[in-house]
Amino acid sequence: MAATSSPDVVTSTYDRVKDIKEFDQSKNGVKGLVDSGISSIPKIFVQPPETLSTLNPPSQTNASNIPAIDLENITSQAQRPKLVQQIKEAASEWGFFQVINHGIPVSVLEETIQAVKSFHEQPQEIKAKYYSREEESAVLYSSNNDLYRAKAATWHDYLQVWMSPEEQSAKVEDIPEILRQQSLTWDSFAKKVAEDVMELLCEGIGLESSKFKDMTVSGARLFVGVYYPYCPQPDLTLGLTPHTDLGTLTVLLPNQVSGLQVKHGEEWVDVKPLPGALIINIADMLQIISNGEYNSVQHRVRANSCKEPRIAVVEFLNFSKWEESGYGPLPELLSTKKPALYCQLTEADFLDNLKSKGLESKSLVDKVKLY
Repeated sequence: MAATSSPDVVTSTYDRVKDIKEFDQSKNGVKGLVDSGISSIPKIFVQPPETLSTLNPPSQTNASNIPAIDLENITSQAQRPKLVQQIKEAASEWGFFQVINHGIPVSVLEETIQAVKSFHEQPQEIKAKYYSREEESAVLYSSNNDLYRAKAATWHDYLQVWMSPEEQSAKVEDIPEILRQQSLTWDSFAKKVAEDVMELLCEGIGLESSKFKDMTVSGARLFVGVYYPYCPQPDLTLGLTPHTDLGTLTVLLPNQVSGLQVKHGEEWVDVKPLPGALIINIADMLQIISNGEYNSVQHRVRANSCKEPRIAVVEFLNFSKWEESGYGPLPELLSTKKPALYCQLTEADFLDNLKSKGLESKSLVDKVKLY
């Protein structure tokens, strides 16, 4: 596979499709490239000039951080209104926030991160049996789910396991043994945290606290363990391209290797993970049903310049039961002064958007915006 030392190096013999297929069919992922001892990245990973121009050195990025919210007093009637307001402001102004005292034991956090790391650091022949491009697979190991659709590949590998709904979820025995128990335990805890946060989000816009849960916004859950290995040329690529999440809510558990950036205004802000914290972000469908009260914002991951891999344990949540007419802004939130900002989106529309484009161009919000 061709490698390059500069984004300007282009030869008439370069066959991008051939290189993509060669990378994909190797089933080695990005970690396999690193293990082979490469000193420059293959051309398929080099980002276009318009992306490279935004990759400021970390020291030159915005010094602010996403809000951090303490959930310790979530059951306190006296403290809950303050907590609701904090969550509402964070979800509206940033679309991202960290939560501490969320109820998940530190041992569970550490064991889950280690299990994901251990999976990706197994011998390639063990991981290869899970390698696939079938995105609906109950268990799937791969690299770049939009490899054949994106403008450029990014520097990460991932394992995904469908946890819910039952008809889509992986059989327990099919989950790789090296992280089987940890992924199941994480799913149980992450679901509880997500539903606690969704209650606060409901109350923040005047809905019954159970409204989102009753709509099954946490009914479909996808566990993803992402591995960002060391990159020899982090100034030429990304760990993950700028995008918004498609579902309702995302719960993220990172290790302490930095890389996540959130778009705030016109700036990319480095997210500094607090020890033991979870990072939560609003996804597209929640922005739509809240009629823009909460915002799904672009985020990306910088290519990892550290020898230590960046690990991200992610729980993506979405509707498990779709109304035949689809979902749009909730009627309870609409008035003559606050008309609907988005049209209805059906499950078919959602899936078509998911499969038809590269990750960087999938925003559902733009697709259904009325104004």
